Amino acid sequence: MLIEKLPQTLDEQTKATRRIWKRIVTNLTFWVLIAIIAGVLLGTVASAIAVKMEIIGKTFIDIIKLFIAPIIFLTIVLGISGMGDLKKVGRIGIKSLIYFEVVSTFSLAIGIGMAVLIKPGNIDKANLQIQNASKYTSSPEKGFDWVHFFMNNLTIQVLLVAIIVGIVLNYSKHREKAVAGLEYLSKKVFLGLKYVMYLAPLGAFGGMAYTIGKFGLHTLIPLAKLMGTVYLTMGLFIFLVLGGIMRYYKMSIWKFIKYIKEELLLVLGTSSSESALPSIMQKLEKMGCSKSVVGLVIPTGYSFNLDGTSIYLSMSIIFLAQLYGVHLSIWEMLSIIGILMVTSKGAAGVTGSGFIVLASTLAAIHKIPIEGLAFLLGVDKFMSEARALTNIIGNGVATIVVAQSEKEFHPQKDDDVRSNANQKNRVIKKELVY
Repeated sequence: MLIEKLPQTLDEQTKATRRIWKRIVTNLTFWVLIAIIAGVLLGTVASAIAVKMEIIGKTFIDIIKLFIAPIIFLTIVLGISGMGDLKKVGRIGIKSLIYFEVVSTFSLAIGIGMAVLIKPGNIDKANLQIQNASKYTSSPEKGFDWVHFFMNNLTIQVLLVAIIVGIVLNYSKHREKAVAGLEYLSKKVFLGLKYVMYLAPLGAFGGMAYTIGKFGLHTLIPLAKLMGTVYLTMGLFIFLVLGGIMRYYKMSIWKFIKYIKEELLLVLGTSSSESALPSIMQKLEKMGCSKSVVGLVIPTGYSFNLDGTSIYLSMSIIFLAQLYGVHLSIWEMLSIIGILMVTSKGAAGVTGSGFIVLASTLAAIHKIPIEGLAFLLGVDKFMSEARALTNIIGNGVATIVVAQSEKEFHPQKDDDVRSNANQKNRVIKKELVY
């Protein structure tokens, strides 16, 4: 009997092994991770070729951006028209903005506090590489132009138009017919996005290869203390602050991060949180957040809830003050937080706006040399991944919080949940609740 059962047992083990390998090689996360590693290796051993890979990463992001406007528009219009209660729409918007202001202000304070504690700027300037920062420092007195920000921020423009269309559609006698047509169009758009996401490994490879090839890992050594402080601070913010918020709602930040790991790896490879905007909206809906909440919170958060960017901005100012030996009083630090509370909300949607915000803030303080931005340019690209990762996690948590507070969080009931982009109905509260 033992002899008869042995071949059958071996055969079952072989099939189980094959199933595991099949699950791995058909998982998009696996290929994105391989692409990131390949990009790092190419950038290290053949920097000239790696720099040319920029076109691959940019092309992928440009394709993804084509989906952002229609997905935001369709999600918001369908969400508002399906909600019916316009007072609720306004309440969700107000709650979102209050949450954004409180959490992002807290992130500004954490950035300053950690920089004061660890003192990443206490290093020798002579060993630092200086980049050309003239385009950011030539006219800092102008500050940040909010009109220019709005005119160049497609996300905010689409958000406002979609809200207006959704409100108008609520009062239209053709609402049901219009909603049916928009729902059909929405399914087609998301189907198209599903196929485009198969190109994610190429986008991650191109973005990472360019970054390593262009700037080189050697540039990190002089500013390793600053980079370490930035990553440590953002890690503490994610797991202590955002994790504490999730725990209040009896949910796990670890399991949420595991659920959106594909989006996080994509952001890591491309250094752009925009590359994951459409898919994170889809993931949050599948997790149980209502379409209306996702449609209102995520697009607004991408322009006004930049937790990672806030930490970076406040920490950079303290870093430069320490680098030049400039002492800042408690009141001056509070004034920095006050200035960044307003200006940091515009540090999205416009290329280089983060440095413009830094330049205008330094000009307002009148104590720290604006030319110090030249020291940051060399490693900014390597810290952009930390900012983008923190931003996308922060916006995801914000959406869950608003959905929970509005009782618009309805997780699917399923027994087996896996974060696989090709699975349907895969997210349940069991995966997220302690």
